[in-house]
Amino acid sequence: TVFTKPWRDLSLPELAETVSSLGFWGVELPIRPGFQVTPDAVGTLLPKAVRALADAGVVIDTVAPSFSEALTDRMIEACAASGARLMRVCVGMPRGVGYLERIADLQRQFETAVPRLGASGISLGVQNHSQHDISHTLGLRELVRPFDPDQICAVWDPAHTALNGEIPEHAVDIIWPYIRLLNLKNAIWKQVNGPEASVARFAPYWTGGRFGLAPWPDVVQLVRQRGYDAPVCLPAEYTDETDLIRLVGEDLAFARSLFAS
Repeated sequence: TVFTKPWRDLSLPELAETVSSLGFWGVELPIRPGFQVTPDAVGTLLPKAVRALADAGVVIDTVAPSFSEALTDRMIEACAASGARLMRVCVGMPRGVGYLERIADLQRQFETAVPRLGASGISLGVQNHSQHDISHTLGLRELVRPFDPDQICAVWDPAHTALNGEIPEHAVDIIWPYIRLLNLKNAIWKQVNGPEASVARFAPYWTGGRFGLAPWPDVVQLVRQRGYDAPVCLPAEYTDETDLIRLVGEDLAFARSLFAS
């Protein structure tokens, strides 16, 4: 599948045609302000999106609302009615709040949502994310471990763990029982100020799957050895989007070649 965030300005029919022409069978659809489906109108707009993509032979496999919206009744009910199987979220770790305190608070919020998720058949998938989020798989495991993965599960993003120096062999072993979605993208750290700066500053530079810190061949081999059979999502995230279609197409071909080899 592919995350359709880069194509926020397309109409639903145009989005469906773009995704289908690239060769994807499904999408992860953002449900956020300014996108084709917005949180305030999810009950009416999500069914329209399902129909528009279905006309092009594409399904909405997962959705990506904000964390605060994901736990609302309207979001859970709309996703259940649409056939989406998982809501992917990232959870921030705010400055000034203790790490363990934040984990405990999130788990309390999950506990209140579990009955509604179970009744709807929808999973909440928490993704690791570098910087001020849960950035490593050990932290992600600690967060989701008390829950049934059918309700609260993990989305492993090896690019974000690689940005934090986590070795894929360790990461997959730590998070394996809880993975229900694998993201494949890639990045490097790039200095964003000049070499003469008194203190260097770095930021992730999102690039093609062959060129970043996360070794896609190793990641794919590791999950295949363990029998991974859930979807793989290409987030289509690139710092330079001037040649977006080519980059997404090349990454899809690369990912397919790794799973086929």
